Amino acid sequence: MLQTTQVFSLQSGQFEEFALKTFRFQAANCAVYRDFIAALGKNPEKVHSLAEIPFLPIEFFKNKTIIAEGFEPQITFTSSGTTGMQQSKHHVAALDWYVQSFLTAFTESYGNPNELTILALLPAYQEREGSSLIYMVDELLKRSGKPQSGYVLNDTEALYNTLLALKAANEPTLLIGVTYALLDFVETHQIEFPELIVMETGGMKGRRKEMIREELHSQLCKGFGVSKIHSEYGMTELLSQGYSKGDGIFTTPSWMKILIRDTNDPFSFQTFGRTGGINVIDLANQLSCSFIATQDLGKVYEDGTFEVLGRFDNSDIRGCNLLVQ
Repeated sequence: MLQTTQVFSLQSGQFEEFALKTFRFQAANCAVYRDFIAALGKNPEKVHSLAEIPFLPIEFFKNKTIIAEGFEPQITFTSSGTTGMQQSKHHVAALDWYVQSFLTAFTESYGNPNELTILALLPAYQEREGSSLIYMVDELLKRSGKPQSGYVLNDTEALYNTLLALKAANEPTLLIGVTYALLDFVETHQIEFPELIVMETGGMKGRRKEMIREELHSQLCKGFGVSKIHSEYGMTELLSQGYSKGDGIFTTPSWMKILIRDTNDPFSFQTFGRTGGINVIDLANQLSCSFIATQDLGKVYEDGTFEVLGRFDNSDIRGCNLLVQ
């Protein structure tokens, strides 16, 4: 296992070396991943590049316990889902890795949280236990320490008045919200707050019809009086996040990388700018699995930035069902 000082201070050109070290550790110490690799007929000793690393289908987190042998979870994060859906579970054996990951990435993108008033409009997440997003936001709110930082529920009038006060005080402010709740707000209130950072976390949680990003961001920009809408790309199965500061273009921290797999052949990869399935390498996941094939569709560009274009239908997922029983 790598040390946190190694992972969170990666220099340019070190990623592949450290990813391969992580792969060998997890291939030897994570039973579920080891079995998956064996079922593919892969010999870990013959894997010498990122393109040769097998990516574990994200569905495994729904029915397998994915954790390095000899470790116990300090916390278990669970995914959201509609009634009757099976939840993903991420058994986190080193909670300090998660904290260091999200604090480092957030600070690199937005500065020290103690310099921001942070408002969290996340009712769908607060209504359940086990949300990794709520854990992250709780910590950011503690570190903000600003008197008006905190959660705002469905009281749109109170949120509107708070935003007006923060605008009048010229207070640097971040509003992080679940998509449907942000839309609910701008349908009843409108504010011109160009300096406000509005970050949507994605998802209608069954409350609204899904919208294409351009339409969604256009409505939110108009409602909040901002020029761009920011976004967060994270999930239960990861310990790291990508951030977009507008136009749906995401960047990742140095210990996270996006590869795009061919939609018809999950073991080959697309060239830059072509659409396919999003595979994530998250080196913060040292004690679970760092190599995950998601159900998201996207594109990656030569500079390492990426877009999220949608999700696979279940019928479109090919070659990813091995061992998912």
